[in-house]
Amino acid sequence: MSDTRPILLWFRRDLRLSDHPALSAAAHSGRAVIPVFVHDEITQRLGAAPKWRLGLGVEAFAESLGELGLKLILRKGDALEEISRLVDETGAASVWWMRQYDPEQIKRDTKVKSALQGDGVEAKSFPGHLMFEPWDVQTGQGKFYQVYTPFWRAVRARDVPDRLSAPNKVKAPEQWPDSDDLDDWRMGDAMNRGAEVVRPYLHVGEAAARQRLAIFARDRIDSYHTDRDRMDSDATSGLSENLTYGEISPLALWDAGQRALADGKAGAETFLKEVVWREFAYHLVYHTPHITNESWRAGWESFPWRAESEETMRWKQGRTGIQIVDAAMRELYVTGRMHNRARMLVGSYLTKHMMTHWRVGQDWFAECLVDWDPAANAMGWQWVAGSGPDASPYFRIFNPDTQAEKFDPKRAYRTRWVAELSQSPPETAMAFFDACPRSWNLRPDARYPEPVVDLTAGRNRALSAYEQRKTA
Repeated sequence: MSDTRPILLWFRRDLRLSDHPALSAAAHSGRAVIPVFVHDEITQRLGAAPKWRLGLGVEAFAESLGELGLKLILRKGDALEEISRLVDETGAASVWWMRQYDPEQIKRDTKVKSALQGDGVEAKSFPGHLMFEPWDVQTGQGKFYQVYTPFWRAVRARDVPDRLSAPNKVKAPEQWPDSDDLDDWRMGDAMNRGAEVVRPYLHVGEAAARQRLAIFARDRIDSYHTDRDRMDSDATSGLSENLTYGEISPLALWDAGQRALADGKAGAETFLKEVVWREFAYHLVYHTPHITNESWRAGWESFPWRAESEETMRWKQGRTGIQIVDAAMRELYVTGRMHNRARMLVGSYLTKHMMTHWRVGQDWFAECLVDWDPAANAMGWQWVAGSGPDASPYFRIFNPDTQAEKFDPKRAYRTRWVAELSQSPPETAMAFFDACPRSWNLRPDARYPEPVVDLTAGRNRALSAYEQRKTA
């Protein structure tokens, strides 16, 4: 006789109804489903912007579940304690969830699974956060890939899981357990006055994500390969915000890219490569979890990185005196996001020209990015610093001025975000002074600063340090 007891469906970074294997399986089981989100120890440690954005995503997802007649149960506390308490309260026989792959979440999930199974409760994890499970992609020697291009070649023609539609009907329990009030969690408190500035730039929830993808596939994917690095135009999908909270699946992006490829859209393959770049980041985090907080390449911990300093604060404030770097850092504070090319430039300037440890930048992005992702942030910072999986880290020192000439030739990006460069600054540039902390005492009519580090001197110093490390 089949089990009719409820299923607790534990949601984390998978806030969607479609392409959700755990939800789909639960709906087809015929058993009552109790959706749960736990504001656990990992969520509590999130930076200001990602915690706030996650709260907005949870709110939108609760509304989507409500349309199915379901209620998202909210609990705050230790994940195992709250899940176990809900099992006792509801009589649930099963706890299902979608897998995560970074070390913090693996440790938590392993603990929860072991304890639940020890109590006779079915604990089951499902795929769906990635297209390819990390243990399924191997070299000919049975090892994981450490360089992106061979990884891309290995997966580009692979079959991916079938898309899953959102369920039309899910059985609800006869009685719902008690739930916290989301407002009581105050997930946006650390944003302070910045929340009001950043909010108009967000696209929250599954419906917004799907619309965003549709517009990109219709209007921009054809020129993506030539325009994606242009900082003065809106040429990218912008879906990193939705991907990180699972409001859209990588399968949805892959499907859109493959359709565009079949239609002869020139930028389709480049877009597919970017989707796989995310997969590569997660595979590296899974196989080499130290990448999240230690140098990925051996020997880099002894590199003479500098710690936090007064110059670092100028970098955070967008006052380095390098216009394209400052524009990017202010874009981050106003929108919660930053153009991908700009991320490489500000990262290179911090770690190479300023010789500052990549962890300083990693931590700042973890505080400020609404699209913060544990794998992408870790790999991105190590890649640009030279300690990560870059095939040519030694000489890759971006010149911000020449990059600006190439990808912001009419100065539109710099003008949009740096008020001191214009007699009549646009609202976007002025918004930075509404968002940044009052304690910074910054004014739009202040004199624009001289460079923290001269580009030529900074490059020569970095090359010398790299050369000494290579010789040693």
